[in-house]
Parts: sequence; C-alpha cells; structure tokens
Amino acid sequence: MNDMNVAVAVRHRPHWMRVGAAAIAVTLAAPPMVAGAQSGGTTDEAWQIVQPAQSSLVFARDGTSLIGEIGREMRTSVSLRSLPKYVGQAFISVEDQRFYQHDGVDVVGVAAALKDALRGHARGASTITQQLVGNMHPDVINRSDRSISRKLREQAAAREMERHYTKEQILEAYLNDIDFGHGWYGVEAAARHYFGVEAARLTLEQAATLAALPKGPAIYDPIRHPERARERRNLVLSLMADQGYITREDADRAEGQPVVTAPDAGMPAAAPYVVDLVRQEAEQAGVPVMNGGYRIITTIDPDLERDATLALDSGLARVEARPGYRHPTYAHRAKGSTDFLEGMVVALDPQTGDVLAMVGGRDYAASPFNRAVNGVRQPGSAFKPIVYASALRDSIPPNALITDSALAIPMPNGTVYRPGNADGRFDGPLTMREALVRSRNPVAVQLGMRVGMDSIIAFAKRLGIDTPIAPYPSSAIGASALRPIDLVSAYTVFDNLGSVVEPRYVVRVDDRAGHQVWAPQAQAPRFALDPRIAFIVRDMMRDVVARGTATSVRKWVPDAIPVAGKTGTTNDNTDVWFVGMTPDVVAGVWLGFDVPQPIVPGAAGGTLAAPIWGDMIAHYYQVNHPAGTWDDVPAGIAIAELDRLGGEPATDSTPPDQRYTEYFMDGTQPGAPASAAWALWSWGPIGLQ
Repeated sequence: MNDMNVAVAVRHRPHWMRVGAAAIAVTLAAPPMVAGAQSGGTTDEAWQIVQPAQSSLVFARDGTSLIGEIGREMRTSVSLRSLPKYVGQAFISVEDQRFYQHDGVDVVGVAAALKDALRGHARGASTITQQLVGNMHPDVINRSDRSISRKLREQAAAREMERHYTKEQILEAYLNDIDFGHGWYGVEAAARHYFGVEAARLTLEQAATLAALPKGPAIYDPIRHPERARERRNLVLSLMADQGYITREDADRAEGQPVVTAPDAGMPAAAPYVVDLVRQEAEQAGVPVMNGGYRIITTIDPDLERDATLALDSGLARVEARPGYRHPTYAHRAKGSTDFLEGMVVALDPQTGDVLAMVGGRDYAASPFNRAVNGVRQPGSAFKPIVYASALRDSIPPNALITDSALAIPMPNGTVYRPGNADGRFDGPLTMREALVRSRNPVAVQLGMRVGMDSIIAFAKRLGIDTPIAPYPSSAIGASALRPIDLVSAYTVFDNLGSVVEPRYVVRVDDRAGHQVWAPQAQAPRFALDPRIAFIVRDMMRDVVARGTATSVRKWVPDAIPVAGKTGTTNDNTDVWFVGMTPDVVAGVWLGFDVPQPIVPGAAGGTLAAPIWGDMIAHYYQVNHPAGTWDDVPAGIAIAELDRLGGEPATDSTPPDQRYTEYFMDGTQPGAPASAAWALWSWGPIGLQ
C-alpha cells in the first residue's frame, strides 16, 4: 500500500482511527529522530533510565515475615539476572515479540497494527522500550496523549534509549517499573503481594499471570478475577510456546494449574498500625524511610500479631451479635462511616518491652487512628492493681478487712461522691485480696484515700503512666483517662517482680546494601517496686482469673498456663478492658466507641474484653511453650494459711474450701509484731451522711 492509498483509507475512518493510522503511517515513512529533535516537546531526558521510587520493607522480628511497606510507590527493584529466564520471556512474548530485533520501534509490528486498524481492529504497537520511556518520563511522554506529536517523541526517545542501553538493561528497568495494580509496582512487589514469594522464586504459571497484567491490571487482577486472569495467563503461556521460550508440554502443564494468590496480600501478619508507628519513629530519628529502599526489622511476633487481629475481629463480632446491641455494626456500616464498635490489642514481652503485637483499631483503611498509642480512655478497674500495690507499699497487708459499703465523700466543689458497684450491691467486710477478686469499687476508693492519691499518682508515673491523673477519689477506680500502651507496660512491673520496661517497636533499620543505619537502644528494665509487693499483687490477680471477674479467660487458656490479670469497666458501660499476663506476655484489650457511649446493657470487661485476650493467648501457646514459671517466691515473703471469710489464720474447724494461702511482706503476717496495729483496722464507711 503506497502513501496515497493510506491517506485515502484514513479519510474514511472514524477520527480515533484516523489519528492512530496516521501516526503509524508517519512511523513507517519517517526516519529515526535523534535525541533532542523537536516535535512539540523534547526527548533530551526521556531516553534515560532512572531509578524509580522504592519502598521500605517492614518485617517482623524474624526478619523474613513482611508486615507492611512504606513509600509513595510499593516497589523493590531487583536484578534481571536474579530472575528465572521465563519471567522476562513471559513479558516479551505478550508485550513485544520482536524485542530483541527492533531498535526501540517495531516497524513490523507497526505495519501489522496499521493493517488491523484499517480493518477496524485498532490495537497498540508500542514496544517494551516505548512503554518504558512513557512510564518512566510521564512529564515528557504522556501516554494518555493520543496525538501524533506524542507518538513521535516516544519513538525518538525509545530509539535513543536503545542506543545507550543494552536490551537486558531495558528489560530489567521495564520489569521494575510496571504498575501491577493495588499500588504495587515492579515484578518483585507483584510477586510478593500476589503470590507471597520473591520474584526469584516465581513459577512459570505465576510469571505468566504477572505478564498478563500490564494490558489491564484491574481487568486481569488474579485476586478479584481469577478466571479472567487464568484465561489471559494461558494466552501468555501459549505465546511463549509458539515463540520457542518454553515447550508445548511445559505450557500445557502450566495452563492446567489454577490461579492461586497468597492470602492477605502476601503478608503473613499485616500490621498497618505498627507500620505507621515505626515510620514515624524512623523519621524522627532522621531516617528518610519514605524515600524507600530500607529494611525495617520490628519487634512484632508475626503469629501473635495475626492471632491478635483475628481475636479482636471475632470478639467484636460476638459483641455486635449480643442481645440488646443497638449500634451500627461493622458488617452493615454506612459507606464512609466509622461509628461502629472499636477495639485495640497490644502485647509486650515483659522482659524487654518489645511490642509483640499491636492492633490499633478495627480497620486501618477506615480509621488509621492508633487507639493503642494515641487513644486516651478511662481504664476503670484495670487501674486498681496500681492502687493495691500502693496500699501494700504502705504496709497494709492483703488480709486487712475493708468494708464494701455505701460511701458519701464530700468534694471540694460541694458535691458528694458516692461510689458504687456494677451489681448495685455491697458485700460488707472483705479482705483486700477478696475485694480485688470481686472488683469492689468502695474498697479501692478507701485504699486510695488511706494511702493518698498523690502517692498513687506518683507511683503510676514511676510505672510510665504520663497522662494527668486527677487527685480525686474516683481516680482510684480508673476515672482518669490514660493511654492503653502505658497501662499495659505498667503491668510488666508485676510480671517482672518489680521492674518495669518501656515499649520498643524497632530493632534496627538497614539500607539497601544491608548496612545498619539506625538501631534504637533497648532500655534496660527500671526498678520500680519491691519484688515482694509485685509478687503479692500478681498472685491476687491470679485469683481474679481463677475465681473472680475474669474467669472467662480460663475457657480459652489451659490451666497449665499461669495467668494473672484485671478486668475494667467504666461508668455507663462505655469502656471495657482486660489487662493480663503470663510468664511470657503482658497484653491488654480495650473495646469501646471513639465517641464514648454505652456498648450494650451489662457490658463488662470480663465478658467482652477478657475472651478476646484469652482467644489470642490460647492460640499463642498452641505454637509456643511457656518460657518461664511463677513458682519462685521472693525472699522476705511470709506464707500463712488463712480462712477466706475473715482473713484470720485457718484453724482445724476451717472448711477446706475456705482455706487459702496468703503471702505477706515479712513482718505484716498474722502473729508478727508489726501486724498488731492492723488488728484494729477494719474500715467502715467513710464520711457516711
């Protein structure tokens, strides 16, 4: 067909076909353009291969389990030589069959495309090189521009690129630049997220599936459209066989395989709240992780992170299914709404402070606010162990009787504070241990007043709780809001028998060459409490789990695993908590609404939060053996067998089910001289009006 015939044919085609055919005709007729040639723009820079944006990879503590990425484009460039040969061949077979023969512009392909266009079957004829210059330099070569001038600039730049770079360099750059959908760029990120493997380990069928995506990442998405992706993949495999890259037998075998993608975008424990937090920490330390190319090793245990996420999701769903639940549910939420029930889970290694798991909310995409670190909520009775430890520090023994009764406490502003219990009852005289087991509010308030709220506040700060605590009696039962991470880390003082740790999230950050660029110094545990007091409070909290407000934990966690903890429920059932510990893990669970409101009638930490904690910990110990025990009793502890009803030494007439072992600071046990003063101390109502 001569040029005149082309022109005649073009005049009788629709506008879009006239432009495309004209561009193809010019390609066939025009000589190659040199760098710097002008045609509505410049190609001076568009031929250059530049390093595309990289992402920083965030790993769990094992250094191999990916939990997230940081960057403007999720990409990790890899060498072509590190890939199986069939990876590049798959893309060449479907995108640019004469890649190794042309000079950047496939004249044969252009002619075939022209023929198809004149028959009404328009298709592109861009080579891999042309695609690369357009994708890599969109400011110069805008591939959405359908004009002839853009096409000429692209062709000139492609030819110039081919004069400066080898085919291998161009193919490598192309494979590292492609948009594979979901914000994943380059073959390495695509392999990792679609199939959960490095690109170097892609199978033939996986490589062909990825090669199917450049034509339409959304159309051939193997996650959302596996059958459509399979059809396109099999076309790629057939083309590879036709072009001699693989045998027909290999193609037939691969075509028979189903399209199987990795769950959770190839991340064994996606932790977006953690990723966001470590990004902030790294940037504050001067590491520009948003620029990409770094490897961040965190403290996260991938199994526990996954267990925490699943336990929170299922636990919140159980709450929403409870009778009397009247709020919007997560499953039926309005588009863009975040008024559903929320929650958070955080777990620490009590020996080091390493954060083993952190779930800052129910759905990061819907609400990236990290409730574990940035939320400030009332802890309710989960604050009481700090009060009880303060009482023991003040030489009040655990068998001291305090009356659980109605109180009327005049306040400086003229009001009267009347603490009550969730069940509306008062149980009368109780030992301090029994009061904690039953979580009786008036007893905690009396202890706070006896010890002095200023002393309790100072002790809480010593444990790492920095949020303001009001010096009022109500703060003894958790009326002052605090950060969940601070409360959970404060509980490590009981697990560690006196030492408290600071939370740590990042182990180290390496650059692309593997050189360490930042490693936050791990803080040694700080001594904060007499080991004997920590032991006694922990043992009291073991009773909370064994027979108190947190017995639901034992429905999940076997008796062989030592567990101690405390529930928490605020006024009007707006916040529910359980903070618990084993020899290996200290963890907390909180549930509530971002705008505080009652969750459900009768909501309590023991029935809503504690089962989530138990679910998570039970799964943790299915794959982990307890590393320690709580069998050792610190020096300076006195032991006595008491009658549970009155806290007095057991006698021969004390029934077996009323006998229990109590631990004392030596000198405060029954019969010791120092305990005589406490024989007179049996509190009644304070300020009763």
